[in-house]
Amino acid sequence: MDAQALAHLLANARRAVVFTGAGISTESGIPDFRSPGGVWSKMKPIYFQEFVGSRDKRREAWTRVFNKTAGWTGASPNAGHRAVARLIEMGRASSVITQNVDNLHQDSGVPSDRVIELHGNASYAKCLDCQRRYEIEDLRARWEADEEIVCDVCGGLLKTATISFGQPMPEYEMMRATAEAEACDLFLVLGSSLVVYPAAGLPMTARRRGAQLVIVNREPTELDGYADLVLNAEIGPTMTQTLALLN
Repeated sequence: MDAQALAHLLANARRAVVFTGAGISTESGIPDFRSPGGVWSKMKPIYFQEFVGSRDKRREAWTRVFNKTAGWTGASPNAGHRAVARLIEMGRASSVITQNVDNLHQDSGVPSDRVIELHGNASYAKCLDCQRRYEIEDLRARWEADEEIVCDVCGGLLKTATISFGQPMPEYEMMRATAEAEACDLFLVLGSSLVVYPAAGLPMTARRRGAQLVIVNREPTELDGYADLVLNAEIGPTMTQTLALLN
Protein backbone atom coordinates (compact mmCIF):
# COMPACT_ATOMS: atom_id res chain seq x y z
CA MET A 1 0.00 0.00 0.00
CA ASP A 2 2.89 2.36 0.72
CA ALA A 3 4.29 2.09 -2.79
CA GLN A 4 0.78 2.38 -4.22
CA ALA A 5 0.21 5.67 -2.39
CA LEU A 6 3.54 7.06 -3.62
CA ALA A 7 2.86 5.88 -7.18
CA HIS A 8 -0.51 7.64 -7.11
CA LEU A 9 1.09 10.93 -6.03
CA LEU A 10 3.81 10.67 -8.68
CA ALA A 11 1.33 9.78 -11.39
CA ASN A 12 -0.68 12.91 -10.63
CA ALA A 13 2.27 15.26 -10.24
CA ARG A 14 2.98 17.77 -12.96
CA ARG A 15 6.55 18.44 -11.85
CA ALA A 16 8.23 16.36 -9.14
CA VAL A 17 11.62 17.04 -7.59
CA VAL A 18 13.69 14.36 -5.83
CA PHE A 19 15.80 15.31 -2.81
CA THR A 20 18.30 12.71 -1.61
CA GLY A 21 20.44 12.27 1.47
CA ALA A 22 22.86 9.72 2.83
CA GLY A 23 20.15 7.12 3.35
CA ILE A 24 19.84 6.39 -0.36
CA SER A 25 23.54 5.56 -0.59
CA THR A 26 23.87 3.44 2.56
CA GLU A 27 22.18 0.71 0.52
CA SER A 28 25.29 0.84 -1.71
CA GLY A 29 27.56 0.38 1.32
CA ILE A 30 28.49 4.06 1.67
CA PRO A 31 28.47 5.11 5.34
CA ASP A 32 26.36 8.03 6.45
CA PHE A 33 27.80 10.93 8.42
CA ARG A 34 26.28 11.17 11.87
CA SER A 35 24.92 7.83 13.03
CA PRO A 36 26.94 5.47 15.25
CA GLY A 37 29.50 3.92 12.92
CA GLY A 38 29.11 6.81 10.49
CA VAL A 39 31.98 8.79 9.00
CA TRP A 40 32.26 11.42 11.72
CA SER A 41 32.21 8.83 14.52
CA LYS A 42 35.41 7.34 13.06
CA MET A 43 37.35 10.49 12.19
CA LYS A 44 37.08 14.18 12.87
CA PRO A 45 36.17 16.40 9.93
CA ILE A 46 38.86 18.71 8.61
CA TYR A 47 37.42 22.20 8.51
CA PHE A 48 37.88 24.35 5.44
CA GLN A 49 39.93 26.91 7.35
CA GLU A 50 42.23 24.14 8.61
CA PHE A 51 42.71 22.83 5.08
CA VAL A 52 43.60 26.26 3.70
CA GLY A 53 45.81 27.23 6.64
CA SER A 54 47.83 24.09 7.34
CA ARG A 55 49.97 21.96 5.05
CA ASP A 56 49.72 19.11 7.56
CA LYS A 57 45.92 19.24 7.40
CA ARG A 58 46.02 19.28 3.61
CA ARG A 59 48.31 16.26 3.68
CA GLU A 60 45.93 14.48 6.03
CA ALA A 61 42.95 15.35 3.84
CA TRP A 62 44.62 14.02 0.70
CA THR A 63 45.73 10.88 2.55
CA ARG A 64 42.09 10.23 3.41
CA VAL A 65 41.19 10.70 -0.26
CA PHE A 66 43.75 8.28 -1.65
CA ASN A 67 43.25 5.72 1.12
CA LYS A 68 39.45 6.03 0.67
CA THR A 69 39.12 6.44 4.43
CA ALA A 70 35.70 8.07 4.27
CA GLY A 71 34.36 5.44 1.87
CA TRP A 72 32.50 7.97 -0.26
CA THR A 73 33.74 6.75 -3.63
CA GLY A 74 34.07 3.44 -5.42
CA ALA A 75 30.57 2.09 -4.76
CA SER A 76 27.94 1.22 -7.34
CA PRO A 77 24.43 2.65 -7.67
CA ASN A 78 21.66 0.66 -6.04
CA ALA A 79 18.00 0.14 -6.85
CA GLY A 80 17.10 3.48 -5.28
CA HIS A 81 19.50 5.39 -7.52
CA ARG A 82 18.29 3.50 -10.57
CA ALA A 83 14.69 4.27 -9.69
CA VAL A 84 15.46 7.98 -9.45
CA ALA A 85 17.22 7.83 -12.83
CA ARG A 86 14.16 6.16 -14.28
CA LEU A 87 11.88 8.89 -12.89
CA ILE A 88 14.04 11.49 -14.63
CA GLU A 89 14.06 9.47 -17.86
CA MET A 90 10.27 9.10 -17.77
CA GLY A 91 9.82 12.83 -17.27
CA ARG A 92 8.21 12.23 -13.87
CA ALA A 93 10.87 14.30 -12.09
CA SER A 94 12.65 17.41 -13.29
CA SER A 95 15.81 17.18 -11.21
CA VAL A 96 17.62 15.53 -8.33
CA ILE A 97 18.79 17.74 -5.48
CA THR A 98 21.33 15.80 -3.42
CA GLN A 99 23.27 16.21 -0.21
CA ASN A 100 25.50 13.32 -1.25
CA VAL A 101 29.02 13.60 -2.68
CA ASP A 102 29.36 10.09 -4.13
CA ASN A 103 28.45 10.74 -7.81
CA LEU A 104 26.06 7.77 -7.75
CA HIS A 105 23.17 9.64 -9.33
CA GLN A 106 25.33 10.39 -12.37
CA ASP A 107 26.66 6.82 -12.35
CA SER A 108 23.09 5.52 -12.40
CA GLY A 109 22.31 7.45 -15.57
CA VAL A 110 20.94 10.81 -14.43
CA PRO A 111 22.35 13.50 -16.75
CA SER A 112 24.83 15.71 -14.89
CA ASP A 113 22.82 18.83 -15.64
CA ARG A 114 19.84 17.32 -13.82
CA VAL A 115 21.82 16.68 -10.60
CA ILE A 116 22.13 19.61 -8.19
CA GLU A 117 24.92 18.83 -5.72
CA LEU A 118 24.54 20.95 -2.59
CA HIS A 119 27.59 19.52 -0.85
CA GLY A 120 29.81 19.01 -3.86
CA ASN A 121 31.37 15.86 -5.26
CA ALA A 122 34.14 13.66 -3.87
CA SER A 123 34.98 11.96 -7.18
CA TYR A 124 37.12 14.81 -8.53
CA ALA A 125 39.09 17.85 -7.35
CA LYS A 126 38.92 21.56 -8.11
CA CYS A 127 41.20 24.54 -7.77
CA LEU A 128 39.96 26.77 -4.97
CA ASP A 129 40.97 29.84 -6.97
CA CYS A 130 40.22 29.30 -10.67
CA GLN A 131 37.84 26.29 -10.29
CA ARG A 132 39.74 24.15 -12.83
CA ARG A 133 38.75 20.50 -12.54
CA TYR A 134 41.27 17.70 -11.89
CA GLU A 135 40.72 13.97 -11.80
CA ILE A 136 41.76 12.42 -8.49
CA GLU A 137 44.02 9.72 -9.93
CA ASP A 138 45.96 12.33 -11.91
CA LEU A 139 47.06 13.80 -8.56
CA ARG A 140 48.20 10.57 -6.92
CA ALA A 141 51.86 10.89 -7.96
CA ARG A 142 52.09 14.30 -6.29
CA TRP A 143 50.63 12.90 -3.07
CA GLU A 144 53.00 9.93 -3.14
CA ALA A 145 55.92 12.34 -3.61
CA ASP A 146 54.65 14.45 -0.67
CA GLU A 147 54.34 17.50 -2.92
CA GLU A 148 51.98 20.38 -2.30
CA ILE A 149 48.98 19.71 -4.58
CA VAL A 150 48.33 22.95 -6.43
CA CYS A 151 46.80 24.09 -9.69
CA ASP A 152 48.96 23.83 -12.83
CA VAL A 153 47.38 27.01 -14.20
CA CYS A 154 47.16 29.50 -11.33
CA GLY A 155 49.00 27.86 -8.43
CA GLY A 156 45.91 27.78 -6.23
CA LEU A 157 45.30 24.98 -3.74
CA LEU A 158 43.50 21.89 -5.05
CA LYS A 159 40.84 20.22 -2.93
CA THR A 160 38.23 17.59 -3.55
CA ALA A 161 35.10 19.23 -4.92
CA THR A 162 33.19 18.59 -1.70
CA ILE A 163 31.89 21.38 0.52
CA SER A 164 33.78 21.10 3.82
CA PHE A 165 32.65 22.33 7.21
CA GLY A 166 33.25 26.06 7.28
CA GLN A 167 33.23 26.37 3.50
CA PRO A 168 30.49 28.54 1.96
CA MET A 169 27.61 26.72 0.33
CA PRO A 170 27.73 26.91 -3.48
CA GLU A 171 25.57 29.90 -4.41
CA TYR A 172 24.59 28.74 -7.90
CA GLU A 173 23.54 25.27 -6.75
CA MET A 174 21.52 26.68 -3.85
CA MET A 175 19.83 29.10 -6.23
CA ARG A 176 18.97 26.26 -8.64
CA ALA A 177 17.73 24.05 -5.82
CA THR A 178 15.53 26.81 -4.41
CA ALA A 179 14.07 27.49 -7.85
CA GLU A 180 13.30 23.79 -8.33
CA ALA A 181 11.65 23.60 -4.90
CA GLU A 182 9.51 26.64 -5.68
CA ALA A 183 8.45 25.31 -9.10
CA CYS A 184 7.54 21.73 -8.20
CA ASP A 185 4.19 20.34 -7.13
CA LEU A 186 5.65 17.22 -5.48
CA PHE A 187 8.82 17.21 -3.38
CA LEU A 188 10.07 13.67 -2.76
CA VAL A 189 12.65 13.22 0.01
CA LEU A 190 14.64 9.98 -0.12
CA GLY A 191 16.97 9.08 2.74
CA SER A 192 17.56 12.40 4.46
CA SER A 193 17.28 13.06 8.19
CA LEU A 194 16.52 16.70 7.26
CA VAL A 195 18.73 18.21 9.96
CA VAL A 196 21.50 19.84 7.89
CA TYR A 197 20.63 23.38 6.87
CA PRO A 198 20.25 25.25 4.59
CA ALA A 199 19.57 22.14 2.48
CA ALA A 200 16.97 20.82 4.93
CA GLY A 201 14.92 23.98 4.44
CA LEU A 202 14.08 23.10 0.85
CA PRO A 203 11.18 20.72 1.62
CA MET A 204 9.38 23.50 3.48
CA THR A 205 10.13 25.94 0.66
CA ALA A 206 8.26 23.57 -1.64
CA ARG A 207 5.50 22.99 0.91
CA ARG A 208 4.87 26.71 1.36
CA ARG A 209 4.45 27.03 -2.42
CA GLY A 210 1.72 24.41 -2.33
CA ALA A 211 3.70 21.29 -3.28
CA GLN A 212 2.90 17.93 -1.76
CA LEU A 213 5.67 16.56 0.43
CA VAL A 214 6.67 12.88 0.62
CA ILE A 215 9.39 11.61 2.96
CA VAL A 216 10.87 8.12 2.56
CA ASN A 217 13.41 7.53 5.32
CA ARG A 218 14.17 4.68 7.68
CA GLU A 219 13.87 6.94 10.74
CA PRO A 220 11.36 9.69 11.56
CA THR A 221 12.33 13.28 10.72
CA GLU A 222 11.36 16.62 12.22
CA LEU A 223 9.33 17.43 9.11
CA ASP A 224 7.15 14.31 9.14
CA GLY A 225 4.23 16.31 10.55
CA TYR A 226 4.21 18.53 7.45
CA ALA A 227 4.32 15.67 4.94
CA ASP A 228 1.42 14.32 2.91
CA LEU A 229 3.00 10.85 3.00
CA VAL A 230 5.71 9.41 5.26
CA LEU A 231 7.21 5.98 4.59
CA ASN A 232 9.68 4.61 7.15
CA ALA A 233 11.06 2.02 4.76
CA GLU A 234 14.08 0.97 2.72
CA ILE A 235 14.41 3.18 -0.35
CA GLY A 236 15.47 0.61 -2.96
CA PRO A 237 12.58 -1.84 -2.50
CA THR A 238 10.04 0.97 -2.00
CA MET A 239 11.04 2.84 -5.14
CA THR A 240 11.30 -0.37 -7.19
CA GLN A 241 7.71 -1.26 -6.26
CA THR A 242 6.58 2.30 -6.95
CA LEU A 243 8.11 2.28 -10.43
CA ALA A 244 6.48 -1.05 -11.23
CA LEU A 245 3.11 0.52 -10.44
CA LEU A 246 3.89 3.59 -12.55
CA ASN A 247 4.96 1.69 -15.68
